Amino acid sequence: MRFSGYGLAMSAPATHTAYSDAEVASLAVRLLDHSLPKAEWTHAAHLAATLRLVRQRNAGLERDLPDIIRTYNVAAGGVNDDTSGYHETLTQAYLAAIRAFVSDLPEGLSDGEAVARLLASPMGDRAWPLTFWSRERLFSVEARRTWLEPDLAPLDAPV
Repeated sequence: MRFSGYGLAMSAPATHTAYSDAEVASLAVRLLDHSLPKAEWTHAAHLAATLRLVRQRNAGLERDLPDIIRTYNVAAGGVNDDTSGYHETLTQAYLAAIRAFVSDLPEGLSDGEAVARLLASPMGDRAWPLTFWSRERLFSVEARRTWLEPDLAPLDAPV
């Protein structure tokens, strides 16, 4: 997978911070230790925790994040099967995009402000992946189990 980003971090700063620095850190810690209530594992929380993990322990996340999410899902009472739980293509796409986003952030920006900018970017919209994948391809069992290349536009294409 090739991903060069597309200037998402350069979008106008959000007018508010969705999470404080402490809340971003707490989301990542509670994901890792499985104490995050399932009701709090929202799209925004996924993005915030992933951004924090990229900024704090970047190396090996392509390998480690799948098991982090799978074990969290089970601990929170969920399952990882062909229709729910962990989704490989979504996870790896967001991870690549968040890496590119983080690399474009101004130095010294807090986690809370970085998350606010991320949530204000196209990735803040849950439909963002459908810019690149058709619904049937993205929500296939194969895409849930393994990485599938986009069928509508390459991930490094401007949106």
